[in-house]
Amino acid sequence: MSGPTTEPAPSRADAQRERVLTASVGVFSRRGFRATSMNEIAAGVGLSKPTLYHYFRSKDELLVRLYSGVLDESLRLAQEAVAAAGTPWEALRALVAGRVVYTCEHQQVLKVCFEEEHELPAALAEQLLERRRAFEELVTSVVVAHLADHPETRLPMTPTVFTNTVLGAVNWVYKWYRPDGPSTPVDLGEQMATALLASVAP
Repeated sequence: MSGPTTEPAPSRADAQRERVLTASVGVFSRRGFRATSMNEIAAGVGLSKPTLYHYFRSKDELLVRLYSGVLDESLRLAQEAVAAAGTPWEALRALVAGRVVYTCEHQQVLKVCFEEEHELPAALAEQLLERRRAFEELVTSVVVAHLADHPETRLPMTPTVFTNTVLGAVNWVYKWYRPDGPSTPVDLGEQMATALLASVAP
Protein backbone atom coordinates (compact mmCIF):
# COMPACT_ATOMS: atom_id res chain seq x y z
CA MET A 1 0.00 0.00 0.00
CA SER A 2 1.47 3.35 -0.98
CA GLY A 3 1.88 6.15 1.50
CA PRO A 4 0.19 9.54 1.34
CA THR A 5 1.14 11.69 -1.60
CA THR A 6 2.41 15.20 -1.08
CA GLU A 7 2.41 18.14 -3.42
CA PRO A 8 5.86 18.90 -4.82
CA ALA A 9 7.50 21.97 -3.34
CA PRO A 10 7.28 25.00 -5.61
CA SER A 11 10.45 25.61 -7.58
CA ARG A 12 12.43 28.82 -7.39
CA ALA A 13 11.03 29.76 -10.80
CA ASP A 14 7.45 29.16 -9.57
CA ALA A 15 8.11 31.35 -6.53
CA GLN A 16 9.50 34.08 -8.77
CA ARG A 17 6.44 33.92 -11.02
CA GLU A 18 4.20 34.34 -7.97
CA ARG A 19 6.21 37.42 -6.94
CA VAL A 20 5.78 38.87 -10.42
CA LEU A 21 2.04 38.17 -10.37
CA THR A 22 1.67 39.82 -6.97
CA ALA A 23 3.60 42.87 -8.14
CA SER A 24 1.54 43.12 -11.33
CA VAL A 25 -1.71 43.10 -9.32
CA GLY A 26 -0.53 46.13 -7.35
CA VAL A 27 0.55 48.07 -10.43
CA PHE A 28 -2.47 47.13 -12.57
CA SER A 29 -4.91 48.07 -9.79
CA ARG A 30 -3.25 51.47 -9.28
CA ARG A 31 -2.52 52.51 -12.85
CA GLY A 32 -4.74 50.33 -15.01
CA PHE A 33 -3.66 47.69 -17.48
CA ARG A 34 -2.99 49.93 -20.47
CA ALA A 35 -1.02 52.55 -18.53
CA THR A 36 1.26 49.93 -16.96
CA SER A 37 4.56 49.01 -18.60
CA MET A 38 6.59 45.85 -18.19
CA ASN A 39 9.37 48.14 -16.89
CA GLU A 40 7.16 49.16 -13.96
CA ILE A 41 6.34 45.56 -13.15
CA ALA A 42 10.00 44.58 -13.34
CA ALA A 43 10.91 47.44 -11.00
CA GLY A 44 8.13 46.45 -8.61
CA VAL A 45 9.57 42.98 -8.17
CA GLY A 46 13.24 43.97 -8.38
CA LEU A 47 14.03 42.28 -11.70
CA SER A 48 15.59 43.50 -14.90
CA LYS A 49 13.25 43.71 -17.88
CA PRO A 50 15.02 40.84 -19.73
CA THR A 51 14.71 38.65 -16.61
CA LEU A 52 11.01 39.49 -16.32
CA TYR A 53 10.49 38.36 -19.92
CA HIS A 54 12.03 35.03 -18.96
CA TYR A 55 8.99 34.42 -16.73
CA PHE A 56 6.23 36.22 -18.64
CA ARG A 57 6.36 37.15 -22.29
CA SER A 58 3.87 40.01 -22.14
CA LYS A 59 1.34 41.98 -20.10
CA ASP A 60 -1.37 39.94 -21.80
CA GLU A 61 0.09 36.74 -20.39
CA LEU A 62 0.19 38.27 -16.91
CA LEU A 63 -3.46 39.33 -17.13
CA VAL A 64 -4.54 35.90 -18.36
CA ARG A 65 -2.65 34.21 -15.51
CA LEU A 66 -4.25 36.49 -12.92
CA TYR A 67 -7.72 35.95 -14.36
CA SER A 68 -7.22 32.17 -14.62
CA GLY A 69 -6.01 31.97 -11.03
CA VAL A 70 -9.08 33.77 -9.69
CA LEU A 71 -11.46 31.66 -11.78
CA ASP A 72 -9.85 28.37 -10.80
CA GLU A 73 -9.71 29.25 -7.11
CA SER A 74 -13.29 30.55 -7.09
CA LEU A 75 -14.64 27.37 -8.66
CA ARG A 76 -12.59 25.13 -6.38
CA LEU A 77 -13.76 26.93 -3.22
CA ALA A 78 -17.37 26.82 -4.41
CA GLN A 79 -17.20 23.09 -5.13
CA GLU A 80 -15.68 22.47 -1.69
CA ALA A 81 -18.43 24.53 -0.01
CA VAL A 82 -21.16 22.58 -1.79
CA ALA A 83 -19.53 19.23 -1.00
CA ALA A 84 -19.26 20.12 2.70
CA ALA A 85 -22.85 21.34 3.08
CA GLY A 86 -25.59 19.10 4.42
CA THR A 87 -28.44 20.67 2.44
CA PRO A 88 -28.80 22.94 -0.60
CA TRP A 89 -29.79 25.80 1.73
CA GLU A 90 -26.60 25.38 3.75
CA ALA A 91 -24.65 25.22 0.48
CA LEU A 92 -26.30 28.40 -0.79
CA ARG A 93 -25.52 30.35 2.37
CA ALA A 94 -21.96 29.04 2.36
CA LEU A 95 -21.49 30.03 -1.27
CA VAL A 96 -22.72 33.59 -0.75
CA ALA A 97 -20.97 34.17 2.58
CA GLY A 98 -17.77 32.59 1.30
CA ARG A 99 -17.79 34.71 -1.83
CA VAL A 100 -18.08 37.87 0.27
CA VAL A 101 -15.07 36.78 2.33
CA TYR A 102 -13.08 35.99 -0.82
CA THR A 103 -13.97 39.37 -2.33
CA CYS A 104 -12.93 41.25 0.81
CA GLU A 105 -9.63 39.39 1.02
CA HIS A 106 -8.76 39.75 -2.69
CA GLN A 107 -9.88 43.29 -3.46
CA GLN A 108 -6.91 44.28 -5.61
CA VAL A 109 -6.86 41.27 -7.91
CA LEU A 110 -10.66 41.35 -8.28
CA LYS A 111 -10.48 45.02 -9.20
CA VAL A 112 -8.09 44.06 -11.99
CA CYS A 113 -10.28 41.16 -13.13
CA PHE A 114 -13.55 43.08 -13.13
CA GLU A 115 -12.24 46.36 -14.56
CA GLU A 116 -9.75 45.02 -17.10
CA GLU A 117 -11.77 42.10 -18.50
CA HIS A 118 -12.09 43.89 -21.84
CA GLU A 119 -8.30 43.76 -22.17
CA LEU A 120 -8.19 39.95 -22.29
CA PRO A 121 -6.82 38.63 -25.60
CA ALA A 122 -9.76 37.83 -27.85
CA ALA A 123 -8.39 34.36 -28.63
CA LEU A 124 -8.54 33.41 -24.93
CA ALA A 125 -11.41 35.52 -23.59
CA GLU A 126 -14.20 33.08 -24.47
CA GLN A 127 -12.35 30.14 -22.89
CA LEU A 128 -11.84 32.13 -19.70
CA LEU A 129 -15.44 33.33 -19.61
CA GLU A 130 -16.63 29.74 -20.00
CA ARG A 131 -14.84 28.96 -16.73
CA ARG A 132 -16.59 31.89 -15.07
CA ARG A 133 -19.92 30.57 -16.32
CA ALA A 134 -19.09 27.20 -14.74
CA PHE A 135 -18.96 28.96 -11.35
CA GLU A 136 -22.25 30.77 -11.98
CA GLU A 137 -23.93 27.56 -13.16
CA LEU A 138 -22.83 25.77 -9.98
CA VAL A 139 -24.46 28.47 -7.85
CA THR A 140 -27.62 28.33 -9.99
CA SER A 141 -27.80 24.55 -9.61
CA VAL A 142 -27.75 24.97 -5.83
CA VAL A 143 -30.54 27.57 -6.04
CA VAL A 144 -32.61 25.14 -8.12
CA ALA A 145 -31.96 22.28 -5.67
CA HIS A 146 -32.99 24.48 -2.74
CA LEU A 147 -36.21 25.52 -4.48
CA ALA A 148 -36.97 21.87 -5.19
CA ASP A 149 -36.62 21.15 -1.46
CA HIS A 150 -38.98 24.05 -0.66
CA PRO A 151 -41.72 24.17 -3.31
CA GLU A 152 -43.60 26.73 -1.24
CA THR A 153 -40.87 29.27 -2.07
CA ARG A 154 -41.60 31.40 -5.11
CA LEU A 155 -39.02 33.48 -6.94
CA PRO A 156 -40.21 36.54 -8.91
CA MET A 157 -37.46 35.75 -11.46
CA THR A 158 -35.65 32.76 -12.93
CA PRO A 159 -32.97 31.01 -10.84
CA THR A 160 -30.34 32.27 -13.29
CA VAL A 161 -31.41 35.90 -12.87
CA PHE A 162 -31.54 35.41 -9.09
CA THR A 163 -28.00 34.02 -9.12
CA ASN A 164 -26.69 36.91 -11.20
CA THR A 165 -28.45 39.42 -8.94
CA VAL A 166 -26.90 37.94 -5.81
CA LEU A 167 -23.43 37.53 -7.32
CA GLY A 168 -23.57 41.05 -8.71
CA ALA A 169 -24.14 42.45 -5.22
CA VAL A 170 -21.45 40.23 -3.72
CA ASN A 171 -18.84 40.98 -6.38
CA TRP A 172 -19.39 44.73 -6.00
CA VAL A 173 -18.04 44.46 -2.44
CA TYR A 174 -14.52 44.93 -3.84
CA LYS A 175 -15.47 48.57 -4.54
CA TRP A 176 -16.51 49.59 -1.07
CA TYR A 177 -15.20 47.17 1.57
CA ARG A 178 -12.74 48.75 4.00
CA PRO A 179 -10.57 46.49 6.19
CA ASP A 180 -10.70 49.10 8.99
CA GLY A 181 -14.52 49.17 8.90
CA PRO A 182 -16.85 47.79 11.58
CA SER A 183 -17.28 44.29 10.09
CA THR A 184 -14.76 41.53 9.47
CA PRO A 185 -15.04 39.69 6.14
CA VAL A 186 -16.69 36.75 7.91
CA ASP A 187 -19.21 38.99 9.69
CA LEU A 188 -20.00 40.83 6.48
CA GLY A 189 -20.41 37.52 4.63
CA GLU A 190 -23.01 36.31 7.13
CA GLN A 191 -24.84 39.65 7.07
CA MET A 192 -24.99 39.78 3.28
CA ALA A 193 -26.00 36.13 2.96
CA THR A 194 -28.93 36.77 5.32
CA ALA A 195 -30.03 39.88 3.43
CA LEU A 196 -29.55 38.62 -0.12
CA LEU A 197 -31.13 35.23 0.48
CA ALA A 198 -34.07 36.42 2.60
CA SER A 199 -36.57 35.84 -0.22
CA VAL A 200 -35.68 32.15 -0.47
CA ALA A 201 -34.96 31.41 3.19
CA PRO A 202 -36.78 28.24 4.34
